[in-house]
Amino acid sequence: MKRLAAWIAGAAGAAVGYRWLRGRSAVSEWPGADEQDARAEELRAKLAESRAGDEPSAAEPSEPPESVEERRRRVHDAGRGAIDEMQGE
Repeated sequence: MKRLAAWIAGAAGAAVGYRWLRGRSAVSEWPGADEQDARAEELRAKLAESRAGDEPSAAEPSEPPESVEERRRRVHDAGRGAIDEMQGE
């Protein structure tokens, strides 16, 4: 019974310590946090500006996707060509 009480007290103490440490580490309490926030806002604005470009990203291809059979044929031909190069034909 004493071990159970010790475990419960230890767990409660750990929880209180965790919450206390968690409360102390607020970003606004860091020295220079306001300056860092201003720089972060500037970077966010630059990022938004660069994303606003008209060019499609690599994730958004401008051409329609090829069918599975076309892709399989293209990959197969490329692989066969690589094998032929390695064999010196």
